[in-house]
Amino acid sequence: MRHFYIRTAYLGVLIVVLLWTLLLGPGGGQLSYTELANAGAASFELIAYLQIGLICVLAPVFMAGAIAQEANPRTWDILLTTPMSAGQIVLGNLLGRLLFVLALLFSSLPLFAITQYFGGVPARSIFASYAIAACAALLVGSIAITLSVSRLAGRRAVFAFYISAISYLALTGAIDVWIRSNSGGGVTWLTPLNPFLALQALLEPSNYPRPDAATLGAMGWLPRMWFGSPVLAWCLLAGGLSVTMMTASTIMVRRVGASGGTLWRRSGGETGDSGERLRTSRTVWNNPVAWREAAARASTLPKVVARWSFIAAGLIWGITMIAMFHSGAWTAADFRFALLATVWAELAVIALIAINMSSTAVSREREDGTLDLLLITPLTPSQYLGGKLRGLVSFLTPMLTVPLGTILLTSLYVLFDGFGSNVVITTQLTAGQTVDLPLVLPEGAIVAPLAVVPFIAFCVVIGLQWSLKSKGTVASVTKTFGVIAAITGIVGACAWKAGSDIALVGPALTCLNPAAAIFTIVNPDEGAFSTLRSASGGRAAIQASLLVGAVVAAAIYFVIIYSLHASMVKTFDQTVRKLAGTR
Repeated sequence: MRHFYIRTAYLGVLIVVLLWTLLLGPGGGQLSYTELANAGAASFELIAYLQIGLICVLAPVFMAGAIAQEANPRTWDILLTTPMSAGQIVLGNLLGRLLFVLALLFSSLPLFAITQYFGGVPARSIFASYAIAACAALLVGSIAITLSVSRLAGRRAVFAFYISAISYLALTGAIDVWIRSNSGGGVTWLTPLNPFLALQALLEPSNYPRPDAATLGAMGWLPRMWFGSPVLAWCLLAGGLSVTMMTASTIMVRRVGASGGTLWRRSGGETGDSGERLRTSRTVWNNPVAWREAAARASTLPKVVARWSFIAAGLIWGITMIAMFHSGAWTAADFRFALLATVWAELAVIALIAINMSSTAVSREREDGTLDLLLITPLTPSQYLGGKLRGLVSFLTPMLTVPLGTILLTSLYVLFDGFGSNVVITTQLTAGQTVDLPLVLPEGAIVAPLAVVPFIAFCVVIGLQWSLKSKGTVASVTKTFGVIAAITGIVGACAWKAGSDIALVGPALTCLNPAAAIFTIVNPDEGAFSTLRSASGGRAAIQASLLVGAVVAAAIYFVIIYSLHASMVKTFDQTVRKLAGTR
């Protein structure tokens, strides 16, 4: 039934989007064949992007089971005692888990075929888009199986695997946009490395042109294929990497089993002469649960290095961006694009980490039996859940200094008039209306924390809620991500549109979504277009609206967080008893 619901939801989303574009796109009245063809092509393009997006979201979820399987090595031990060959174990694991994703993909083929009735959609483009999506699913599956076979990752790495896939797509896409904006457009060396870019090169040949025949003719066979056929290059690259990883996994699977379960033995800490583990006593907070979530999660050397490397690299890059603009190497448009892409990417990573940590905070303890021990202590449900919330937010606070610190440094740079550089940009709103705006709104140093921190706390409390209700970590992570993605997408789309189209009140509404608020701070000419054009608007109106909206948005998130926390505390005993003994 779970797979049935997923298939229904998947096809339902595609059908709704297709109907929406067909009914509202062309307009009413009689339509010519050309208009019908354009409507069909636009509808196909939209659902093709949507399908690859859904596959990239769902494939890691379904393949996560292969990574989580490492947490129970007895499964591999049993497989290794059967007459199955190493190739059968590896390929069976891959194809068995990949079957549903590919079936999900090709179940939408009749829907794509409907667009053929309108014209404008060649069958070659349909099958090419399916090849891009299928190769993306195959590559994700091969990576998951390789991690599972090598046993280099367990259940806690499932979401790290998911974050890595999403971050890779976002990073390569942003770099490609920046390269094309400075080189006049066209296929770049990153296009075959990203399925979305390969699809864009396929569906938008005029906006994403390939090199001309003479240029391609002067290239070798590899650059000619790479720049001239990005779809083919992506499929061959994904397929080749998948074959390579499956071959390595086939060779590795029995060697790992013979070595005792891992490629190396992990140290368990210092021990005394009698064999007992020695550890220096630590001072915990008033709430030990909060201390455990905030301090103990980053107690190992790899976690400490990863956490502080992220903070150091982010702050250094923020200073580098300001230096590039100050020296004249970047224009104002380049700086705004780089700043927006950087802050969005950092916030996305932090939000995904918050989702991962919060959605496994309770379900992980239920699986390993820690929750049973905590329930016999004097800790109350309010102390337990409140400690989780406080500890996780405290853990994420140093990481939040990266995007918020970048905005703060930029705001200070603008307040000090760029230390001699021109930080005032004249923007043309209409044919006869111009306005002078700063490089970024300096009020962002106040607005950004009020919009970002409560949102991250909201992500944490949603994750705690599903972690309390779910049986396992994988289920709690996927449910939390789905809920937050839906809420963020809907609220973000409405806030983005309101900020641009509604005067005076619009900038305040953007604070309900951090991405929309940051966009308005960095690009007020686009994010608050109607406010700038209105007679009673202008820069002062945007500033006041943002400040008021940030305070109101923070209050709204606080009320939601308090209500959800109170609800979880009220139903804690009932929920825990219902899932007691679940592993």
